[in-house]
Amino acid sequence: MSSVLLAVTRRDLLLARRRRVEALLPLGFFVVAAGLFPIGVGPEPQMLRTIAPGVVWVCALLAAMLSVTQMFASDHQDGSLEQLLLAPQPLVAVVLGKVLAHWLSSGLPLVLAAPLLGVLFDMRGTAIGVLVATLLLGTPVLSLLGAVGGALTLGLRSGAALVFLIVLPLTIPALIFGTGAVGAVEGGQSPQAHLSLLGALLIAALLGAPWATAAALRISLD
Repeated sequence: MSSVLLAVTRRDLLLARRRRVEALLPLGFFVVAAGLFPIGVGPEPQMLRTIAPGVVWVCALLAAMLSVTQMFASDHQDGSLEQLLLAPQPLVAVVLGKVLAHWLSSGLPLVLAAPLLGVLFDMRGTAIGVLVATLLLGTPVLSLLGAVGGALTLGLRSGAALVFLIVLPLTIPALIFGTGAVGAVEGGQSPQAHLSLLGALLIAALLGAPWATAAALRISLD
């Protein structure tokens, strides 16, 4: 199962490297959208620190949703997804490999760009560190839930809009815990409770989302 996961991950990363513009689109949207807020609300440092966690997390959420519809779409169009379903390897391992590749190409760049946005919003060093930690825990959740939505809407004309409607309500807990952890640090409190809940959410998504995605793929391709 691990060899299948690594093979699928390596394959999708190679494909993402060939389509660099599509791979960098979520990162570009994330940086540009979040960077416009300090210009719009003004240079007041306290105001920027207050809105920073919510702005960064909402932009990260929307950026992640831009690419989840393509997680299975290209394989569905060229027929390779059907071959993966017919292969003797576990479909769950294939799903995990594609989710891991999606996070490495779309989610991890958002985490790496977060400190730059933290400086832009005049956040303190400890708050920036917690923001990066919450995104490191939360962006895999977005990829896992996005895989479920992408599988359910596979082959539909309005799939992108349906993915937003299906996935966005499920990501609200991650948004709450992520922004709450940074807000707790800014208020002089410990972010441990919020980080623990975010970690528990990641574990729950890892235990349920791959199997739900595999079932949705079989239903979509029947």
